[in-house]
Amino acid sequence: MRVDANSTERPGGEADEPGWDVDPDDESGAAVVATVGRQLRLRREAVGMRAADFGVAIGYGEDQVYKVEAGKRIPRQEYLDRADEVLGAGGLIAAMKKDVAEVRYPKKIRDLARMEAKAVEVAVYANHGIHGLLQTEGHARVLLETRQPAYSRNEVERGVAARIARRSIFDRSPAPALSFVQEEAALRRPIGGRMEWRRQLERLLEVGRLRNVSLQVMPLNCETHPGLDGGIEVLKFGDGTAVGRSEGAFNGRPVSDPKQLRILELRYGMIRAQALAPGESLAFIEQVLGET
Repeated sequence: MRVDANSTERPGGEADEPGWDVDPDDESGAAVVATVGRQLRLRREAVGMRAADFGVAIGYGEDQVYKVEAGKRIPRQEYLDRADEVLGAGGLIAAMKKDVAEVRYPKKIRDLARMEAKAVEVAVYANHGIHGLLQTEGHARVLLETRQPAYSRNEVERGVAARIARRSIFDRSPAPALSFVQEEAALRRPIGGRMEWRRQLERLLEVGRLRNVSLQVMPLNCETHPGLDGGIEVLKFGDGTAVGRSEGAFNGRPVSDPKQLRILELRYGMIRAQALAPGESLAFIEQVLGET
């Protein structure tokens, strides 16, 4: 019996879900998935295998095979690996995993991850909760599960996977310069219960000790600072360009105009100056962890 991370287990090795539904509003992603599905169908028909037999061979139901081939569902990576093996494609189907991986997350998240992947500097002030790049998997899942209107199980899992995938920024070489300022209140909210709370604090300590990361805590006893009306995020790229956004400036829209970016950088600089120093911040997080 096989269990897929996003699947409902069924007898006989079949998985109810071989991937995520395609967002009809994501034209570029839908086009990629449709192309992959068409290639899978042509390969299957070329070897004379019926959809039902093919499904049994790779561990999925016939209906799910048809959905993938029709471009209605994004196949998971292991689906393509098994299809390549069963159809004797010699790696040609498995080679499509990279294209599929790039469109398996919502377009907005893909665009953000693409910018983060190119950034040489990232500056973040998170005012309400733990920033997405710093969240544990469990923390992210609880946040998505408590959204209203409620997300479907598929949307929750897709959102969690997208957030975890963004953490590859910490493994890049050369490493980008990453700066985070987190509000103390976010560290004290036990999202997911005591054990998950501890894991989240330990994750912050792990990231904060990286040589290319500056992690600071804005203490609650700081009466006022320039970030009270919204979080701030600024990404700088190797060609000298940059993009930034803040809920409290320019109607929350992303901006790239140098004059507008200077305003965000001014606010962020003042926030950093009022926050605890990085060393003090790590000591503070350790103190909170000891209190949990």
